[in-house]
Amino acid sequence: MRPASEIGAPSHEPPSTQDAAVAESTPNLLASAAAPLIQQAAVTGAEEVRPLVAVPGRAVQAEPSRFAPGFAAKLNLVVDVVLVVAALLIATTLMGHDLHLERTDVWVLLGVGVVSWLVVGTALCLYDVHFADRERLDDLALISIQVMVVTVVLFVTRLVMGTESWIVALSLFPPLLWPSVALLRLYVFRRLSVQEQPLDEVLILGVGPMGRLTGEDLNSKHRRKVTGYLSFGTETAPAEMPAPVLGLAKDLEQVLSTVPVDEVYIAGNLTRQATEMQAAVKLCEKFGIPFALPAYHMRFDRARPVDDHAISDGYLHFVTHAFLPHQMALKRLFDIVSSAAALAALSPLLLGVALAVKFTSRGPIFFKQERVGLHGKTFGMLKFRSMVVNAEELKAKLEALNEQSGPVFKMKNDPRITRVGRFIRKYSIDELPQLINVLRGEMSVVGPRPPIPKEVAKYSAWQRRRLSVRPGLTCIWQVSGRNQISFEQWMYLDMQYIDHWSLKNDINLILKTVPVVITGSGAS
Repeated sequence: MRPASEIGAPSHEPPSTQDAAVAESTPNLLASAAAPLIQQAAVTGAEEVRPLVAVPGRAVQAEPSRFAPGFAAKLNLVVDVVLVVAALLIATTLMGHDLHLERTDVWVLLGVGVVSWLVVGTALCLYDVHFADRERLDDLALISIQVMVVTVVLFVTRLVMGTESWIVALSLFPPLLWPSVALLRLYVFRRLSVQEQPLDEVLILGVGPMGRLTGEDLNSKHRRKVTGYLSFGTETAPAEMPAPVLGLAKDLEQVLSTVPVDEVYIAGNLTRQATEMQAAVKLCEKFGIPFALPAYHMRFDRARPVDDHAISDGYLHFVTHAFLPHQMALKRLFDIVSSAAALAALSPLLLGVALAVKFTSRGPIFFKQERVGLHGKTFGMLKFRSMVVNAEELKAKLEALNEQSGPVFKMKNDPRITRVGRFIRKYSIDELPQLINVLRGEMSVVGPRPPIPKEVAKYSAWQRRRLSVRPGLTCIWQVSGRNQISFEQWMYLDMQYIDHWSLKNDINLILKTVPVVITGSGAS
């Protein structure tokens, strides 16, 4: 990790720290593309060749790593954890053992069973974004592997703990757990999942037959909401479209700056829109927005790709940072467990701070501020109130005293801060309610700090790439001087975090954050 002093701050876009780059020649855009399983579609439009519709399958999304997204997945996870505990207890009873719940080893084995189920389920992506789109046999295979692995982990744990732990029986554990988990997944949670609202919002470039059918396919089969279309210069939009036409392809930068988008589908024809497609790719890379390119330009009657899951919606999907789905899923699991545990452990401190804020100054205990999160979506970030009630009104009068460069307001001796507020800000105690944001999935423990909309409106295009990951409580900026470094250096540090992300780096940042918070280093 480079210190802030080694990082320059030019006004132009910084070079990417990744080695890979998109080739300048347009044909290379689709290098190594494979053709998906497709069916012929009888459509009319400006295209000379009729577009093709992907056969329904498991859509490969840009971010399939979110842990248990959606109500159905969360409910499925909770029920499965309950079933793991119930299967262990029932199996023990059926084998003729008395339940000695006062014994520590019993609770240890129950805890190991739950934790191993969560970890293995995360590794297998059992509760990922589109678990209901898997083939039923694939789902049953994953559940079988999950049950076997957890059983082995419990057996080894019991063996290590000694003979007394054999009171927890495992002989009937797999035959009790497997059918209950499998039947509920097949006949309840899969059906519940497909009825939920779309998880992601996408923008489609191209209003021709390919773009129109892509929108219809995403809306009906892949639980993705099409927020709008942009037309290429040679196209004319038909009267009826699955979503409104927001402008031309040349307006992409403006649209991405104002409309939250999870992914951009570039539904163009290389023989006609090559230049505009290449420009769109470059712009998506600059913004850090995932994008998808057509994986085919021909029709097939019998031929099918070797791996149809990779392009089951007819598109190749690209992201602008390291694609580590299992690590990302573990990151989300860590966020859930750590935020819940921290809220429970810190509850006495949280109560004490809440009382101190309430009785030392007029106003509410919490301060809820609109912040910009992943891909430009806003959310209400929680803090303990550390300023006077009319702090936002007074800010306009203090703009000339801003000590931070760029679109961020920072003052070392801000007169709006209360006495209690100055203490809790110095040691970052005011940030603790954001553990609720982490638990809700709006933030992560580690990630770039969430900006306010007014700051984002002043961002350069390359600076908006910091919105390509979920915001967090701490990042490189927090352990590199905080308010003592410039805005440009801050942005560079966030880009460094995004380009070199790994679970190991997150753990290192958490360990470095602890002494910074304890000493109040760099805070104001």
